[in-house]
Amino acid sequence: MEVGSGDFRYESVSDWAQLPEGWDFVEVSGVGVDDAKDRVYVFNRGEEPIIIFNREGRFIDTWEKDMFKRPHGICFGPDDTAYCVDDMGHALHKRTTDGKLLMLIETADNPADTGYVPGNFASVRRAGPPFHQPTNVALSPEGNIYVSDGYGNARIHKFNPKGELILSWGEPGGGPGQFFLPHGVYVDKEGLVYVSDRENKRVQIFEPDGTFVTQWSDVRRPNQLCQDKDGYFYVAELGFLFQQGGPNPGFHRPLSRITVRDKLGRILAEIVEEDPYWAPHGLAIDADGNLYAGSVSVSFTKGTAPKGTVVMRKYVRK
Repeated sequence: MEVGSGDFRYESVSDWAQLPEGWDFVEVSGVGVDDAKDRVYVFNRGEEPIIIFNREGRFIDTWEKDMFKRPHGICFGPDDTAYCVDDMGHALHKRTTDGKLLMLIETADNPADTGYVPGNFASVRRAGPPFHQPTNVALSPEGNIYVSDGYGNARIHKFNPKGELILSWGEPGGGPGQFFLPHGVYVDKEGLVYVSDRENKRVQIFEPDGTFVTQWSDVRRPNQLCQDKDGYFYVAELGFLFQQGGPNPGFHRPLSRITVRDKLGRILAEIVEEDPYWAPHGLAIDADGNLYAGSVSVSFTKGTAPKGTVVMRKYVRK
């Protein structure tokens, strides 16, 4: 099926990932592209948390099981390393591309005291130190590490390459520099920090020191964003899936989408699926401009998504 418009048209490929027989992603929270090895890493909530494919979708390898309590976000550094966020483990892992642990920042037994009641995003009453169910990770051009600490906190944390905390910013709320579930983070070549402030339905943009610059407000609950080599942004927007009382006949409008935006945040194209259970969460792009998107359909439908619902798609640039 062709999706998108204008200069941003794609072939939506729902059977891209060739899983071994009997395997199941369950749902895909994160996707990372290692351009150096021409591989795609699918961070999922099945029995094998990291499953590695080539760009054509052929299965390559996995990491060991039981590394993570609940996979959430992933990105790659220029030094052949993967940074993985484990939200329920309150942790950030730095690992080699074959899974060897290089660095671990975690508060697994002592998450930040923010007043958070699990499952109630609005219950965060105060900002705290790292971590309380962090959500995603990004690297700056200098190698600094930014982590969005979102489900049980309202902060962005900045670490140096050694994993030492440099600064944190943010607090609960809806004003500039405040957050209501900072769910994704991305850093561009100039060092600007883009935060997917999901439940405030916006993307906030900051200087590297946390100074607020501007925001994009026409966003439908953003989960994560990435950028291509030409500087265009791609935003995975959850939308509003279901009304109370079940999925049918109760689909909210607008539904989920991936938007293509310029540097000012203006929408250039929309990628929309006919599948009402599609809930884009993780997002990555390869050197050829092809998109890889994971869905958390099980979580966001409270388990009502039908068996076999697509949770991983590749969008091939036309």
